[in-house]
Amino acid sequence: MLGRLNHVALAVPDLEQASRFYRDALGANVSVTQDLPDHGVRVAFVDMGNCKVELMEPLGENSPIAAFIKRNPGGGTHHVCYEVADIAMARQAAAQHGFRIIGSGEPKIGAHGKPVLFLHPKDTFGTMIELEQA
Repeated sequence: MLGRLNHVALAVPDLEQASRFYRDALGANVSVTQDLPDHGVRVAFVDMGNCKVELMEPLGENSPIAAFIKRNPGGGTHHVCYEVADIAMARQAAAQHGFRIIGSGEPKIGAHGKPVLFLHPKDTFGTMIELEQA
């Protein structure tokens, strides 16, 4: 079911500062900043060639990332994203194995314009998993 690793997401308290660090100090190619109001985040992607690093900051006080940043003021690893061929089949398989899907259970459109789901970290050995239809 799983395809390749798409990205590792880092929650950061300051997206511009994190983007400058990756771009200027590490010489990485960093995308333009993008607001994702449906997910409550502002993001930029660091292109690593074989996958990406997603930098996320809260988009307002009600962002799910805001609570993460409160618990981890310096930021930290938030989730890993794997590609799947069919998001509906992945959702069905996750449910059959007792994995909780965060939110309504329905896929949302993610930063790459593709349907995504998030699996609860309490069901996945402490790491939130995002599934993105490839």
